[in-house]
Amino acid sequence: MSKLLTPYTINNKLRLKNNIAMSPMTTWASNDDYTISDQEVIYYQARNQSVGLVITGCTHVQANGIAFTHEFAGYDDKYLASLKKLANAAKSNGAPAILQINHGGNKALPELTSDIVSASPVPTKATAFAPSLTPRELSDDEIQEIIKAFGQTTRRAIEAGFDGVEIHGAHGFLIQQFLSPFFNKRTDKWGGNLENRMRFALEIVKEIKSVIACSNKPNFIVGYRISPDEPMEDGLKVQDTLALADQLIDLGIDYIHTSLFVAYETKVPNTDKTYVELFAERINGRTTLISAGTVQTAEQAQKVLNQGADIVAVGHALVTDPLWVEKAKSGEEAVLSIKKSQVSDLKLPDLLWQELQAMGDWFSIEE
Repeated sequence: MSKLLTPYTINNKLRLKNNIAMSPMTTWASNDDYTISDQEVIYYQARNQSVGLVITGCTHVQANGIAFTHEFAGYDDKYLASLKKLANAAKSNGAPAILQINHGGNKALPELTSDIVSASPVPTKATAFAPSLTPRELSDDEIQEIIKAFGQTTRRAIEAGFDGVEIHGAHGFLIQQFLSPFFNKRTDKWGGNLENRMRFALEIVKEIKSVIACSNKPNFIVGYRISPDEPMEDGLKVQDTLALADQLIDLGIDYIHTSLFVAYETKVPNTDKTYVELFAERINGRTTLISAGTVQTAEQAQKVLNQGADIVAVGHALVTDPLWVEKAKSGEEAVLSIKKSQVSDLKLPDLLWQELQAMGDWFSIEE
């Protein structure tokens, strides 16, 4: 356990008291006007006591980019007070906080926006969150507007008091849709070969870096969350994702955050390496590597670090046990299920608790 709970500094900018991050997870818990609810404040305050870093659930950078019901908004200055409320809550026990910024693209919710957009009009499959649909292809001008929107949401994050932003380039949302050869069928500069499919992500990073350069926060962090590949035969593959990682590092990205199924054991197809090991080798110390994926015990977290990650992100286990880090320190076994009789002790927002119960076996729930 020698690497777990070790202080870490991200890119000589942001000092963490340990190398455990609270993984970004939606809470489905905003107020009806998409401002941060009091229950969300309490939820974050209950879980930020011992982690080294808090990464919030995502906020949408445009109104039509909303990917979850009751997802707090950050796309307009009218939400600045709400973002300040979240930043204060996330940082209330001393851990720095990162705001995750996103556009849902073809995974935006049709009941919340009538304008579903993507790189190309490729039909989607129905999911637990949204029905099958065919999005509208974005024009070049609209793509530029979205890039600017990521920059303006970053400006609000700076003004709100966050320590950085994490670009959500994972989980099949809009940025990944541009990178994916399955979803991106364009023939202009935003599609076709890998260089063009990477362009949207890289231009977003450049825009955000430009916004930071104009601020008084030169040490403001920019991270990028990434899904290594897609299951479809002609979908995104890990070699393209590694090439994107190289380009992100060249642009000065402060960390790359791999979102994996089971971080400490999921192997890259046709190899004996885990994705963590592959990305650690490719990054080779050029930037910080954060890895997430079904990390529930201290031993599993240690495995992720032993495979080359610099920071391990814990999600589910912090939902079921806000004292997970303290228990990792003491060797006590963390609680990995939710007992209905103890829900109030977990400080779960009512809307989040409703979602967890409706998600089948996503969480272990006991009477």
